[in-house]
Amino acid sequence: MTVISSELEHLKEMLLTMAALVEAAIKKSVDALVERESGLASQVIKEDQQINTFDVKIDEECIRLLALKQPMGKDLRFITTAMKITTDLERIGDNAVNIAERALELNKEALLKPYIDIPRMSRIVQSMVRDTIEAFVQEDVSFAKDVIMRDDTVDDLNEMVWKELMLIMTQDLSTVSRAVKITYISKYLERIGDHATNIAETVVYMVEGRIIRHMLPDQIR
Repeated sequence: MTVISSELEHLKEMLLTMAALVEAAIKKSVDALVERESGLASQVIKEDQQINTFDVKIDEECIRLLALKQPMGKDLRFITTAMKITTDLERIGDNAVNIAERALELNKEALLKPYIDIPRMSRIVQSMVRDTIEAFVQEDVSFAKDVIMRDDTVDDLNEMVWKELMLIMTQDLSTVSRAVKITYISKYLERIGDHATNIAETVVYMVEGRIIRHMLPDQIR
């Protein structure tokens, strides 16, 4: 039996829904921190179960299609790629929960400093997640490759946050606890960027058959 188009469309729809939930979780978790809205943070933690549910449902659907339809060629690559993508999306959701948990802690304490680079990182990684899924659905490697290039910006911002907070901690030891939690948040966002990059690399493999992990930027283009 061959995989019919409606089954692949259903798989795409579930992935799009899961990705939308993940992107929203990133935004809410950082908004909870910046706006000091602990209710938003609690919402992210509670809604993570929805992301986990989609992770299981998509995997089950992929396994069903592999077992019953024995897909070949393009369909096989699409389904196996979908299974890999859900793993990264689920881990992105976990990182959003981690941010929300740190936000709950930080919101109980005095504000250390205005948040500038953290929201910038959040906006970039949200766009990376959105564009990787678009790249997958449209089978568009240009979107995927652009996402990979954006990861360097996230890494640079993470380093800037770390250096700034290290300076603050050395000047005032009373800030250490709060500063360390903010560095954790920055690291969680950096990891989200890494997971989005993983998805983008998988999409390139699905479309072009090239493994581009560990390649230099000039080689990827």
